[in-house]
Amino acid sequence: MASRRTLQILKHHISTQSLSSSISFVPYRSVTYMPRPGDGAPRAVTLIPGDGIGPIVTGAVEQVMEAMHAPVFFERYEVRGDMKSVPKEVIESIRKNKVCIKGGLRTPVGGGVSSLNMQLRKELDIYASLVHCFNMDGLPTRHDNVDIVVIRENTEGEYSGLEHEVVPGVVESLKVITKFCSERIARYAFEYAYLNNRKTVTAVHKANIMKLADGLFLESCREVATRYPAITYNEIIVDNCCMQLVAKPEQFDVMVTPNLYGNLVANTAAGIAGGTGLMPGGNVGAEHAIFEQGASAGNVGNEKIIEQKKANPFALLLSSAMMLRHLQFPSFADRLETAVNRVILEAKHQTKDLGGDCTTQEVVDAVIANLE
Repeated sequence: MASRRTLQILKHHISTQSLSSSISFVPYRSVTYMPRPGDGAPRAVTLIPGDGIGPIVTGAVEQVMEAMHAPVFFERYEVRGDMKSVPKEVIESIRKNKVCIKGGLRTPVGGGVSSLNMQLRKELDIYASLVHCFNMDGLPTRHDNVDIVVIRENTEGEYSGLEHEVVPGVVESLKVITKFCSERIARYAFEYAYLNNRKTVTAVHKANIMKLADGLFLESCREVATRYPAITYNEIIVDNCCMQLVAKPEQFDVMVTPNLYGNLVANTAAGIAGGTGLMPGGNVGAEHAIFEQGASAGNVGNEKIIEQKKANPFALLLSSAMMLRHLQFPSFADRLETAVNRVILEAKHQTKDLGGDCTTQEVVDAVIANLE
């Protein structure tokens, strides 16, 4: 009787093991989110090709979106960086569509032409810039385990554009810092960290010199930090921050900065993590969002790259994946990111900045071939 019972137990054990092993190979598709009725309706997106390599890399985005059958369609507007202002119809299109994707706009150095990027941000109150700088498999870099999110205040600081000549030979440029803008960018940074399971937020400042302006920014960050006890908050002076980024970038998680420091920190972090041609970014406000290459360095390219059509499209493709997730199309975002990651990992289709010699079109074709 005992032996018969043992035999039954063994048979049950073997069948259970066999069943569990077979179950482990059954394809499983997770439910990423539960859509509301109508969420699958195609969304209009304002498209600004921009200057330099902009038309090339935005064209890459259009091709990939079409190949994916992504539920978006584009309203294209030609805007150049040397225009005196952003055309009214472009502003109205972004107000209507809520979302824009754009190439770089070249801002003339000196002269009386203001930055159209700043005009867009101020007009639409797009106050938060987010740049994600991270290592990618298949791309060797000096530092490993880099995964930094730089969140930058987008509307004030040294970019306020308040300059005048006091007397000949003396120019006054005003840096404006307000409690309202400092608090809302701090809230955005901590909210991002909370929603994305990030552990630390670091405020970047120069309050040892600019005691009132950067002091107000720090005071605002400290107040917001008290509402998020599960997230570690610390502070770092901007010059030490740059040195620490170069020496030990893996120590940073989420960084929140005033306007100018954020531009410097984001470009530095992008260069450390693999290059400005790889890092995605977006700009967001309460109602509108603009997605573009994360780091501003090289976002319009040079004449040689434009003539040879060898611009790196990865940064804007990954930014468009951020856009798809923003529009509540997560599965399309996942497919696009997976395809880009596969192409980078294979290392067969790379532009010159990544050590290859491919054209933009060859990279796009490889991404499309890797779409699932």
